[in-house]
Amino acid sequence: MLDEDLKRFFKRDRFAEFLGIELLEAGEGYARSRMEIGNDHFNGIGTVHGGAIFTLADFTFAVASNSHGKVSVAINADVSFMNAARGGALTAEAREISRNHKLGSYTVEIRDDTGELVAIFQGLAYIKKKEIEFSK
Repeated sequence: MLDEDLKRFFKRDRFAEFLGIELLEAGEGYARSRMEIGNDHFNGIGTVHGGAIFTLADFTFAVASNSHGKVSVAINADVSFMNAARGGALTAEAREISRNHKLGSYTVEIRDDTGELVAIFQGLAYIKKKEIEFSK
């Protein structure tokens, strides 16, 4: 399932677009994104840059946390790198762990093409009262 309003809204994220991040699936409290690894994604030792991995996870977290229609912003984010990524594509899958009227907690798993776990991201979102204006 891909919520078309969410897809259209997150097309505004120019940095994610610059990195080649594609939103594959989104629903209430859930999102899945993909990033094809190119030459510009590598660090000095030949593995995928941690900042690129973090951005993929952060983008996917943003989609999941804003999926309820309220503006939600990160107030804390943490990433643990489990294995080096060396190419191909990476997929991030965000799941809502808990949510109340002020805070939402999310876990994002980032995996490579073989399904190997590359990183785990934990995000905490502050939920504002403002509704997302999807029509703009």
